[in-house]
Amino acid sequence: MRKGLTSKANRELVLTSVAFHDHITRTFLHPDLLTDPLLRSDRRPHRNPKARRASDRSQQRQAQQEEREYVLNSAPSSLTLAQKWGLVAPPAERLTEDEWMQVKARSVKQGESAQPCAICREEFHLQPQVLLSCSHVFHRACLQGFERFSRRKCCPMCRKEQYETRVIHDAARLFRHQCATRIQAAWRGYVARKKYKKLRKSVCPKDKRLRHKFFEAKLQELNDSFVRYCHTDTEAFLSDINRSLSSCRRVFQQLERKNVSEPLESDWDQIQSQVIQRGVWDCPICLTALSSLCLQTEADTSNHGEHRRTVLLSCSHLFHQLCLEAFEAFNMESRPSCPLCRSVYYKRVI
Repeated sequence: MRKGLTSKANRELVLTSVAFHDHITRTFLHPDLLTDPLLRSDRRPHRNPKARRASDRSQQRQAQQEEREYVLNSAPSSLTLAQKWGLVAPPAERLTEDEWMQVKARSVKQGESAQPCAICREEFHLQPQVLLSCSHVFHRACLQGFERFSRRKCCPMCRKEQYETRVIHDAARLFRHQCATRIQAAWRGYVARKKYKKLRKSVCPKDKRLRHKFFEAKLQELNDSFVRYCHTDTEAFLSDINRSLSSCRRVFQQLERKNVSEPLESDWDQIQSQVIQRGVWDCPICLTALSSLCLQTEADTSNHGEHRRTVLLSCSHLFHQLCLEAFEAFNMESRPSCPLCRSVYYKRVI
């Protein structure tokens, strides 16, 4: 009798130890790292995990398209042997949608999505992001790698075990908002700079130096447009202008020579009065004082011993006779013009 009780107690002890061993294995070790086949005996057949992974991928693809939040492994896990026998308390119930909203509100208040991932210390940007039931946020790939490395399912921040995971897109929306803000700022800056350049080209500045540059730019723009729309060679065009000017000058000179008539005695008196009114008593060629017997000037009193003959031109200019003859000798034209006013003249010695 005692022997039967002993064997029964031993059997219960063995079953209890197996139940605790199963509970510890399934609770504290990551399911993907269980290599012992005996520890995998309570799992579903191989076809079920494949179907579940396929459904997860389709669910993720649809969530990425719609940016819909969903809970990973939403199906409740099966109870361990110890939990079925009442040796260990069963797991808490899954969080409801309202409880998830509270967790997310607490995470937003803490600014978890605006900060880098606590595992890799990089920004979230558009990478998959997960929210734990303890309100901490990580990269999905970083959390999976942490679970594989630690061989436990606990939060890297607060060490809470047996947490639930929910895929969220707060960081992606925040990153898109930041990108849109930068694009808008760049576009507005471009529009403002373009408008400012246009105003600089059309409105004359008040500063003297800037105004000088403004008109230089305008003149350069006009010259460039003139050269751009001119279909002939610029050098040939300018040479044609020079030839036209020289020919016009020659024509006007010939007309002046034909229309010039020799002045009369009364005209010479009037020309002489103009010279006296002008009051210039220096030869424009040699820049020395003029002397004359007819015109009593201050220059005559200064030059007592030296008297150089003076020539009066019909254009009312006075020269030394020798200076004017030397000028006429070096002149290439058939009929020379006045050294001062360049007009054809008649001369008279006074």
